[in-house]
Amino acid sequence: MADRPSRPLKVGAFIGLFDGFMDGRTMSWADVSAMARHAEEIGFDSVWLPDHFLIPATPLPEPGGVWECGSMLAALAAVTSRVELGTLVLCTGFRNPTLIAKMADTIDEISGGRLILGLGAGYFEPEYRAFGYPADHRSSRFAEALQIISEFLRNGSIDFEGSYYQAHVDALIPRGPRPNGPPIMVGSRGPKALRLLARFADAWNTPLWIRNSRPDDLEPGMSLVDEACAEVGRDPASLERTASIHWSASGRPEDLPDWMRTRFGPPLTGDRDEIVEAFRAFARAGVSHVQVVVWPHTTAGLDAFRTILDALDRGD
Repeated sequence: MADRPSRPLKVGAFIGLFDGFMDGRTMSWADVSAMARHAEEIGFDSVWLPDHFLIPATPLPEPGGVWECGSMLAALAAVTSRVELGTLVLCTGFRNPTLIAKMADTIDEISGGRLILGLGAGYFEPEYRAFGYPADHRSSRFAEALQIISEFLRNGSIDFEGSYYQAHVDALIPRGPRPNGPPIMVGSRGPKALRLLARFADAWNTPLWIRNSRPDDLEPGMSLVDEACAEVGRDPASLERTASIHWSASGRPEDLPDWMRTRFGPPLTGDRDEIVEAFRAFARAGVSHVQVVVWPHTTAGLDAFRTILDALDRGD
């Protein structure tokens, strides 16, 4: 943020790949790329994509489909030049962990070192059943996958024999632009997952959009992360904190689609000064990066949010 010295934290734009997410219709590649490039143009720091094959939170009566995250992210890496690109979050249950490491290093190469690798264990069991992935022991599988991905990217080799995964690779080659690979972000509040986060990740994410999208929702998560770091002997200050929220341009929660209001908490609303102060409160609480779903989920919605970015940059 060297060119934005007054911005107290990074602000990212989430781009949905779900059926019906853009004014009731499915986003095409042209829509996704247009939103990402527009986000970059108007000053967002990052662009984030979800990773699902099916998802219950859509306006459709049945679980809708989703574009594949890794393919879309690689394409965005080629058509953007400045914004960081993140996964929110990539499900380790859908791909072998060594493949995820290879994908991450490749996308990092395409982007010139702009990838943030967000990882999670997944939660929507119909996806696993429909596409033939094992849904049992998700927490234990995630623990092994996270260790493999982290060690493979950081060390450039892996020798691992676990209950669910085996990996024996002498060298991760060719390598992307960062010798230790992209930063790894994990989102969870469970005690076991937080200890894994403290051991293997660079950043933590909390999805506040399922609550109230406000800074006072950060606890008790922030304190639990500190405790997990203490348990594994890590300095809590070395672990970045991020939060995902949603925001309505109209300022009226009732303007959100019914399916959003039934599955998620209320969006962050208020006048420009109130929204800016909320972002400053996130920063004061120790959050360094916020990912935002804007409503309407269009380039017009991004434009409406631009006044917030401009005010943050001016220090208003």
